[in-house]
Amino acid sequence: MELNVRAVRLTAEMLPEVAALEAVCFREPWSEKSLELLLGERGVGFAILLEGEVAAYGGMMTVLDEGQITNIAVAPKHRRKGLGREILRALESYAEENGIILLSLEVRASNGAARGLYSAAGWSEAGIRKNFYRLPAEDAVIMTKALRN
Repeated sequence: MELNVRAVRLTAEMLPEVAALEAVCFREPWSEKSLELLLGERGVGFAILLEGEVAAYGGMMTVLDEGQITNIAVAPKHRRKGLGREILRALESYAEENGIILLSLEVRASNGAARGLYSAAGWSEAGIRKNFYRLPAEDAVIMTKALRN
């Protein structure tokens, strides 16, 4: 089931819910304080609100003309509805509108759902970061997408 949803810019008021979503989705979640980086000069975040709560969010840090997607998280009860794809679309659109030409991210090697999402959106596997993740230790697959040649 796909929903007709739209991502909105992350606000400071959303950070407590985003931090709670991080804790549900990731073994090493970002703290609310760390998430404040997404509201700063070099960060951007988007969220999808459903049923009055943050159902999904994604963030990106930028340096010059490159963007590093930090995390994309979807609440377990809202998975497989296209929310991750919408967050990714919002981040890519922001990047294109702001002169970013190369995006990158790391994803757990075992996270087939996320890797499939990124591949379907035109991302390429660019390498491996050995033992990038802990709890449990696991390699990260580096994925990239060039927005302009």
